[in-house]
Amino acid sequence: MQSLWPYLVVFIGGGVGSAARHGVNRAALHLIGPGFPAGTMAVNIAGCFIMGLIAGLFAFNTEAPQWLRLCLMTGVLGGFTTFSAFALDASLLYERGDLAIAAVYVLGSVVLSIAALFAGLAIIRAIVQ
Repeated sequence: MQSLWPYLVVFIGGGVGSAARHGVNRAALHLIGPGFPAGTMAVNIAGCFIMGLIAGLFAFNTEAPQWLRLCLMTGVLGGFTTFSAFALDASLLYERGDLAIAAVYVLGSVVLSIAALFAGLAIIRAIVQ
């Protein structure tokens, strides 16, 4: 049972984060309308800000339990937005001085992710049509 505990903590946190994301998306749709993905943009920006706060706190508080890190960073923020994890990884590469690797990671992630989405859409369109 001990080995399942981290998965349960991430699962619960992920549910909280996903519900929060849904709430933000619904609020943005109500306030701004469907013409611009304001909910997604707000979630990504807020998630990155919160990831910075939490990562900073945990960097200075090495006694924070691993389950709390998993719940908040992987669970809640992972459910809320994976963009925050991407931003943290990119910033860590940058802070380590690995500028070329950071640039490849950022550009590669963005360009290849969008290309992968289009590829997935094209495959489904080809199958369905």
